[in-house]
Amino acid sequence: MSNNGKWIRMSLLLLLVTLAIVLVVVFFRSPSDTQSVNVSTILADIKTDMHKNQQDTLNVASNTLTLTRGNAPDAAKEAASINDTFDTTQVLKDNGINYSNSHLLVLQYEPPSALGAWVNILVSFIPFIAIGALLIFMMRQAQGSNNQALSFGKSRARMFMGNKPTVTFADVAGVEEAKQELQEIVEFLKYPEKFVALGARIPKGLLLVGPPGTGKTLISRAVAGEAGVPFFSISGSEFVEMFVGVGASRVRDLFDQAKRNSPCIVFVDEIDAVGRQRGAGLGGSHDEREQTLNQILVEMDGFDTNTNVIVIAATNRPDVLDPALLRPGRFDRQVVLDRPDIRGRVAILQVHAKGKPLDKNISLDTLAKQTPGFSGADLSNLLNEAAILGARRNKRTIGMSELEEAIDRVVAGPARKSRIISEREKAITAYHEVGHALVARLLPNTDPVHKVSIVARGQAGGFTMLLPTEDRYLWSKPQFEDMLAYVLGGHVAELIIFGEVTTGASNDIERVTKIARSMVTEYGMSSRIGPMALGHKEELVFLGRDFGEQRNYSEQTAREIDEEVRNIIQEAFDKAYNIVMQNKTRMIMISERLIKEETLEGPLFESLFNQPINDDQYESPSILAGIPGIKLSGNTEQGKLLPEPVNQQFKPPSNADLS
Repeated sequence: MSNNGKWIRMSLLLLLVTLAIVLVVVFFRSPSDTQSVNVSTILADIKTDMHKNQQDTLNVASNTLTLTRGNAPDAAKEAASINDTFDTTQVLKDNGINYSNSHLLVLQYEPPSALGAWVNILVSFIPFIAIGALLIFMMRQAQGSNNQALSFGKSRARMFMGNKPTVTFADVAGVEEAKQELQEIVEFLKYPEKFVALGARIPKGLLLVGPPGTGKTLISRAVAGEAGVPFFSISGSEFVEMFVGVGASRVRDLFDQAKRNSPCIVFVDEIDAVGRQRGAGLGGSHDEREQTLNQILVEMDGFDTNTNVIVIAATNRPDVLDPALLRPGRFDRQVVLDRPDIRGRVAILQVHAKGKPLDKNISLDTLAKQTPGFSGADLSNLLNEAAILGARRNKRTIGMSELEEAIDRVVAGPARKSRIISEREKAITAYHEVGHALVARLLPNTDPVHKVSIVARGQAGGFTMLLPTEDRYLWSKPQFEDMLAYVLGGHVAELIIFGEVTTGASNDIERVTKIARSMVTEYGMSSRIGPMALGHKEELVFLGRDFGEQRNYSEQTAREIDEEVRNIIQEAFDKAYNIVMQNKTRMIMISERLIKEETLEGPLFESLFNQPINDDQYESPSILAGIPGIKLSGNTEQGKLLPEPVNQQFKPPSNADLS
């Protein structure tokens, strides 16, 4: 409902409330010392008081007759209701009361009240007012329903005026190439004549491609802020409704608004919701998405060259978009916004650190090195989490401890320190994580160990964090092999120390299997299979996700793939087993320290690793000996007391030579 309609409704409501209050005051207010009687009683009391030589006062109002019996301040009062035709003097004469020659009765006339007259008038109009208010309410309701029905096909786009920009290119960092491409769009909108003079055609559309959180929406808002033009924002899913034709109608209305406000920018977020590749549809039926997409294609082709309306769309699934949508003339340019490198992360951290008091010893360069693979949204969330932690601890500045905790929260989830686990599970988790860290420390193609922790976070009982020395975009076979050995390090440590494995390594095994299968079927890293892409992934048009994998190879090839995957995992298992067995004493020492302190930072882990160890210092895991449920057998390895191993599918290698 419009503001005018709301004002009318509120005015009527206020009027009715006022009338009700006036009626209550006028008709129901009565002094506490006045007794309500009838006229006959008042006349009889007047006669009685006159016989007693008591002076009374009779007050005649428009509709009330009031008798005051006596002159005392607390004299009794009686009131009776009369009508407009009541003649007081005649009634007194008819009852034998001579008031004119007697001093015992004082007759007073009260002039009619203006408020009372208005109240009487309003009271007479109350039924008509009530009926009118009811009719107006019903008409408003009907009009609102009609407006909703008529506006069903209207665009849901939200317009932001560009004369008061809230976001500019100064607020966007880490995507310099994309900013350079979009700077030309700003030039097109500001100075179109410069390009028209050279015969250049203004781009009609620009597609922003990138994973979630990389700033696609933010940079489009920055374009509108820099150009100072209106900015229409809408999601692709807002075009589609349950009724056929609504999406196409909303597309037409959106572009009509854009043309009326040109030059402007139309931003469609998640355009893959309506821009998917067209097909026959399920069961041969016609899809509402196709009508919406067809209307988008027509509108983008129907632009005049001087409308100065530019469409910016964002998606993280460019592979599913219709080819007609991507051709030149519609979306002329595709700008890729990837996760930032280390320089981009530094720039993003500088933007989001504004207004946040950081300690002087904090280096954003170091923080950027600790956050590889973080998107712009992740970095913003990181600093926000650190600020919240600092406020929770009543600090005036944000320190490195808050930033470290924030990184752990973003990567692995919040710490669950209240989680109660047995000493046995705590020991198993510690040896598992130290097994990861030990293998990573001794392999040449893995990253340095940054932190080892057995504090439960999210769904994990502990974690080992490696800190990459540089951003990596290409992986070689030796790097994958060392990565597989590192991932299996925890599984191997459990087997060697406890003689059995637990479900804590389930995610590690899943990762190892996926990487090894990709090495064989996607990356061509198997000498037996060769450089072949085996297996074609299919996806359903309405699900937008990998639904299954088509096997484009024979059963014999499938067996060979399984054998190659098994061989790759076995080699990684052997490598991890050799490392853990040769450094078992060192692993026991580091694990016992981890059980006591729960978290080992990278420098502390490195100092423990390089610490000289006496062979007799750790003859057996001393902490494990006192834990219920762990029974150390007489099996010895280099004089160390260890649990009895059990038969495993992946058997320890016969030759424990470290490759």
